[in-house]
Amino acid sequence: MSTTYFEQLVSTFKGELYWDDTMRKLYATDASAYREMPLAVALPKDEADIKLLIAFANEHKTSLIPRTAGTSLAGQVVGNGIVVVVSKYFTDILEVNQEEKWVRVHPGVIRDDLNRHLKQFGLYFGPETSTANRAMIGGMIGNNSCGSNSVVYGSTREHLLEVETLLSDGSEVTFGEMTTQQFEEKRTKNTLESELYKSIYEELSNEENSKEIDDQFPKSSIPRRNTGYAVDIVKQSEPFYNGGEVFNFCKLIAGSEGTLAFITEAKLSLNVLPPKEKALVCVHFETIHESLLANLVALEYNPSACELMDHYILECTKENKQQLANRFFVKGDPQAVLVIELLRDSKEQLDSDVKALIAALKAEKYGYHYPVVTGPDTQKIWELRKAGLGLLSNIPGDAKPVPVIEDTAVDVNDLPAYIQEFNAILQKHDLFCVHYAHAGSGELHLRPIINLKTEEGNRLFKVIADEISVLVKKYKGSLSGEHGDGRLRGAYIPFMIGEKNYELLKRVKQAWDSNNIFNPGKIVDSPAMNESLRYMPGQDTPFHETMMDFSGAQGILRAAELCNGSGDCRKSPLAGGTMCPSYMATRNEKDTTRARANILREVLTNSTEVNVFDNSEIKEVMDLCLSCKGCKSECPSNVDVAKLKAEATYQVYQSNGVPLRTRMIANFDRLNKLASKMPALNNWLTNTTAFKKVMGIAIERNVPKLASITLLNWYKRQKPKNFDIEAALDKKVYFFCDEFTNYNDVAIGQKAILLLTKLGYEVIIPTHKESGRTFLSKGLLKEAKAIAEYNIEALIDVVSEETPIIGIEPSAILTFRDEYIDLTRGALKDKAQALSKNALTIEEFLAKEIENKHISSDVFTDEKRLIKLHGHCHQKALSSLVPSKKMLTLPKNYEVQLIPSGCCGMAGSFGYEKEHYEVSMQIGELVLFPTVRAQPNEVIIAAPGTSCRHQIEDGTDKMAKHPVEVLFEAFKPMNS
Repeated sequence: MSTTYFEQLVSTFKGELYWDDTMRKLYATDASAYREMPLAVALPKDEADIKLLIAFANEHKTSLIPRTAGTSLAGQVVGNGIVVVVSKYFTDILEVNQEEKWVRVHPGVIRDDLNRHLKQFGLYFGPETSTANRAMIGGMIGNNSCGSNSVVYGSTREHLLEVETLLSDGSEVTFGEMTTQQFEEKRTKNTLESELYKSIYEELSNEENSKEIDDQFPKSSIPRRNTGYAVDIVKQSEPFYNGGEVFNFCKLIAGSEGTLAFITEAKLSLNVLPPKEKALVCVHFETIHESLLANLVALEYNPSACELMDHYILECTKENKQQLANRFFVKGDPQAVLVIELLRDSKEQLDSDVKALIAALKAEKYGYHYPVVTGPDTQKIWELRKAGLGLLSNIPGDAKPVPVIEDTAVDVNDLPAYIQEFNAILQKHDLFCVHYAHAGSGELHLRPIINLKTEEGNRLFKVIADEISVLVKKYKGSLSGEHGDGRLRGAYIPFMIGEKNYELLKRVKQAWDSNNIFNPGKIVDSPAMNESLRYMPGQDTPFHETMMDFSGAQGILRAAELCNGSGDCRKSPLAGGTMCPSYMATRNEKDTTRARANILREVLTNSTEVNVFDNSEIKEVMDLCLSCKGCKSECPSNVDVAKLKAEATYQVYQSNGVPLRTRMIANFDRLNKLASKMPALNNWLTNTTAFKKVMGIAIERNVPKLASITLLNWYKRQKPKNFDIEAALDKKVYFFCDEFTNYNDVAIGQKAILLLTKLGYEVIIPTHKESGRTFLSKGLLKEAKAIAEYNIEALIDVVSEETPIIGIEPSAILTFRDEYIDLTRGALKDKAQALSKNALTIEEFLAKEIENKHISSDVFTDEKRLIKLHGHCHQKALSSLVPSKKMLTLPKNYEVQLIPSGCCGMAGSFGYEKEHYEVSMQIGELVLFPTVRAQPNEVIIAAPGTSCRHQIEDGTDKMAKHPVEVLFEAFKPMNS
């Protein structure tokens, strides 16, 4: 289509409209196996914008593809029309009615954010997908989402009271409950809305059609059934069924995948908050079959959830830093764990039912280990379960667990036999399968391991779908339980419900959308399910030489391909966590971890340039990556975009050279060494407007000042005096004098050394170079590699478990755990890994010594103080904030509260750079700045990162202290 048409549309369009290649590529995929380039991407600001798009689609014979978070698994939001994104502007919670227990929302409201808002009213929206921290109400309606607790709350359909929509002719229509008389009145008018009521009446009042639906649709005893349009449910209402429910077109719209109308607002029924007394019985099994038999026993005890995890998923959790901590309850290597959640009104009733459930399972000889998890630890179990989808993508190589028959649902009583037959089919093809999720509802998410880059893999993709659809029909099940038909299952609907019923569905679609402008190719008239895949047969996977080691993923391209599109990086700031700070600020898909992995995959796969990394699209999409490392731990697939960005940047510099500002920032240590000879002059010069303009530094920023003496020089002068402290120095530690502490944060370094000395440690600063963090952050990997190699060789024979090396700047000391290992190969890598185990943040070291009772609280004040702690991103990703909390509560009456912030927004030099200043401050304003401003003056603000402390000062005019300073200042006076 000519760009002229889009230019004309833009003139009256209030939102954002893109038709460039970069944005189209970013929206060419979702969390499914499909990829198709859209015509354009639109982010409407209001209903008038959507009406313009509807008119445009009708006039130019194109289509509109509604999209929220893009977490769909069947290709629902993949297509060649205009992707219409409502996740940025249609995000308001419009009204809550506490008495009648309902809420009105825009389709872009995140499910978990909604429940956070509803908590104050004692209300709750029940359906919960595993993606609930980013999944949006519009998408949940489109797919009729269910989730783990559907045995109690059912699906989204049961909660959808009304929808405000725009029909295919642009008319505004509200659909909700109506009496039979109102239904009849609707049929008398001459509008598209009236035609819909006439059409559905003709179809469902026809006895032959009704009988065909009863005979062919999935069993009504299956709560999760999303095969085609829900005409089987609609026909159970008045006026088609005497004594049936009140008619409501919402039952048809739920699960229609945006193919019938464009939803602009929804009214949802709510539940009261569930009982607070909760326990998870996490039963371990030797076989999947045994777990499914036990599931039937568990259902007799009215659980709120019965969720399965098999050994493949549990094995994946061993390799994921964040999830490793969440598998604390796992004993041995079970073939399956069934997580049974019981909610009760009293602890006595809960304890009684837990004991009865376990006794019943033991009586049937089901299971071998029955850990009961309560309190805050229950959240860890659910985080482990929800991470399953992303964790599965961690398998090295091209064979991956593919979403092909992952959503089948049968009657729960049929589930054990069905799964046995299911696995027999896979074994016939020499395949094995991952089993997880909703055992209690008769639906396991089943993913065979297939390499879609091969002809055989593509063939198997379809063959398995063919054969499993026959098996599902044998049990009169549903090919889709909650993920929808989309591109994946639409072609099987004629077989699953019969040709006559399929023709009825096509007539439904025609009545609502005669020009086929709403998400065509989904549910009806779907193309072959093994076409337009992200990976097609014979697809090449080029190998690219890299400075960093990507061998664990079999190359940098496969490291990018680890992203399966599940969208964990689209969390809202309210959800907690660090990933992805720039997305949290901008709400743009382009700024997600997913987008960065996608664009790298697209370019590295398809580019024919000599230097494939020297690409404007990569530069554009990577630009707002803060290299915070949040994705390294929080992404279930461990997609380390900071590493990908550093390598891509390095490769670009090989062709284009290094910009002046980049080189100066990277050479921070060398320049400061020169400037430290005249620190006062440097401090004046670097904070002048002229200097900032020349260097491209934001004028609003305060450039960090040099101290009057370097830490190394101070250390050398003070060492012979033993720092004037009388202490038995019977333990020795090595102190890493990083480039930031040596020149800027000298006072903090001094207090760290004095603190350790007063606690009885001999502090030695060994010979070493700077950390290399500034080179790493700017992509100068050759220089960083040289520094890493020097430091590894200099320290490997000195540092040990008994004499660790400790640092106070997380981004510096943690390079030993991360980039030093990635920058080395062979024997040097072995040394790097050995060294990394004994390179500790000072918080980790002190926490360990506290646990070993080597440090007593007796020497610290008894004064009461409240500390608000903001953790450094690298600390969160590569270490933990638990040691910080333990260290800071060494004084008996010190209380530490973690600020629920992600990245502060500074991220080294990122926030100083003029082009990034605004986004940097937006990130700070998400959680950190408002929290700090709200604290009374007597509250201590603590932050271990030098960048974080500068960001807090610039954003709030408050000074944050390093935890070392807090603890040092807590020493009791010598005479007390």
